[in-house]
Amino acid sequence: MAATDLDKPFKLGERVILNTDDRGVPEGTPGRVKVADGVTWFRYWVEFEGGRWLGSITESKLVRAKDWEDFQRRRAEEAARPQVEQAPVAEAAASESAGDGAAASGAASKIPAHLLERSKRARERKSAGG
Repeated sequence: MAATDLDKPFKLGERVILNTDDRGVPEGTPGRVKVADGVTWFRYWVEFEGGRWLGSITESKLVRAKDWEDFQRRRAEEAARPQVEQAPVAEAAASESAGDGAAASGAASKIPAHLLERSKRARERKSAGG
């Protein structure tokens, strides 16, 4: 699988856009990478339009100018997606810690139901047969 532009660090002189408000520079401000530093954790100095410089900017706050429209579209799609509820897992953990004897369901514990049932039968055999 070939690496995409998203996987590559920014290069000197590359046009970028800030994707979040940062230290007085508003989101969507275009700029140019002037200094790139790092081996495994890259940080950048960027000169933005209007002559404003920001240093020590992480990759997560920058988007390539050519990818800006795609970035905005993806961010809007993610915001529109319904959030997954974590309540069933929390309820299962609460009932299990309460000691009411209710076993966690396969969905809540991420253990397949047939394995939970097999373990239950084995515990019953062990307690009955000694």
